[in-house]
Amino acid sequence: MDAADLDYRVRTQSGCIPPHLVSRLLELGHAEAVGYWAGHGEWFCAREWARLLGEQELRVEALEILAPYLASGWWTATRTTAELLESWGRADEAIALTRSRMEAGHPSALEFCARLLARHGRSDEAFTLLRPHIDDGTLAEALVDVAAGACRDEEAAALLAARIPDGHRCDTPWCCHGLDSDTAIGLLAVIRERQGRTDEATALLRTRNGTSVNGRDQLADLLARHDRTGELRAYAATEVLGHGARRLAELLEERGDVEGAIAVYRRAGRSSVCRGTMTVHLAQLLARHGRGDEAIEVLRALAGGADDWILHVLCTLCADAGRPEDGLAHLDALKARRGEEEWDLFWIRLPLLAACDRVDEAVERARAHPEGGTSYAAPHIAELLAGAGRTEEAVAVLRPHASANSHELAGYLIDLGRVAEAVAVLRQDESRPPQPSTTAWSAEPPF
Repeated sequence: MDAADLDYRVRTQSGCIPPHLVSRLLELGHAEAVGYWAGHGEWFCAREWARLLGEQELRVEALEILAPYLASGWWTATRTTAELLESWGRADEAIALTRSRMEAGHPSALEFCARLLARHGRSDEAFTLLRPHIDDGTLAEALVDVAAGACRDEEAAALLAARIPDGHRCDTPWCCHGLDSDTAIGLLAVIRERQGRTDEATALLRTRNGTSVNGRDQLADLLARHDRTGELRAYAATEVLGHGARRLAELLEERGDVEGAIAVYRRAGRSSVCRGTMTVHLAQLLARHGRGDEAIEVLRALAGGADDWILHVLCTLCADAGRPEDGLAHLDALKARRGEEEWDLFWIRLPLLAACDRVDEAVERARAHPEGGTSYAAPHIAELLAGAGRTEEAVAVLRPHASANSHELAGYLIDLGRVAEAVAVLRQDESRPPQPSTTAWSAEPPF
């Protein structure tokens, strides 16, 4: 097996049986097929088959399934094998395996090996391995995580403090070489909070250029964990992205103060630069508490000129509330105002029509749409047909567009029991990893 080819196919989930279809094969009683393909280059089959063998105490057989993948030197196979060994109580073997990859210089092995060591009482050793790599953000985070078990919090804190320059805060992740100051501050705050020095952690986070990453705000989360509701309210009132308001609303909802959470979202919807997101959070909160009609009205007021994703949420709420006709009426009004309905908007109405027992009409209208014959329209039409128990017709719709919709087509074939045909569809993509460029890097066109 070739590690680069394996990695490419697994990362892109192309030319292989993807994990959700492996699960479907097993659910529908096709374990024999999964076992066969596990030994014939299908990684996701091999991973699941090895797990199942391990659960049956057939651990030698499980490792034999993974052995060809492991022999290629592919890191994903190494990690999976190590995780299995650890789950079987064979941590020393898992450590030895990952250490060999680490010593061979694999970039992902160091963090995994260090965390594995820490989980098994060897935090000091893990800290020592990670210490020279403090300028790597991922490894610095791992260092902070293992420092407590190694009783070396202060040493980690000193390393981080040395990377926070006085009077300077990075305004982009690319501002400074090595560990950027915002990341260093955030990690140092983790240590201070862990030590019970919450005031210091809070003060540190207030010096950051930004405390939000992937929709979560570290300062807001810290204030919520320590029940500092007053400070969180004050912070939410000034934090323009709305992440602080969201955390405050979550905290209030957890305490049973639903009205308070609603009020927070309403205020944030008026002041946040992310008005649409705050309004959707409000609608979802209302729906969670049995107030679906209010949720729909909240979104209806916003969705007139809104982004497509907000229309999706509105129509989903209408369907969930048993009001698909209202969703269709809103889409009809929007179409009348705009004068046209691209497929990105048109397909939102298809599940609503189906919910009104108008599947035939939905299929007919979809096929008549100017984009109804495209590869991106086919899976929506197929889903309508399959949902009505017309899976053979769904397959027929997808067949001309198999290369663009191989996962969907294969899924329906599996539902029909045509496993060999499904696998053939999935494996027809013979794309390979792109070759590395031989030209010098340039910041000037042509690139």
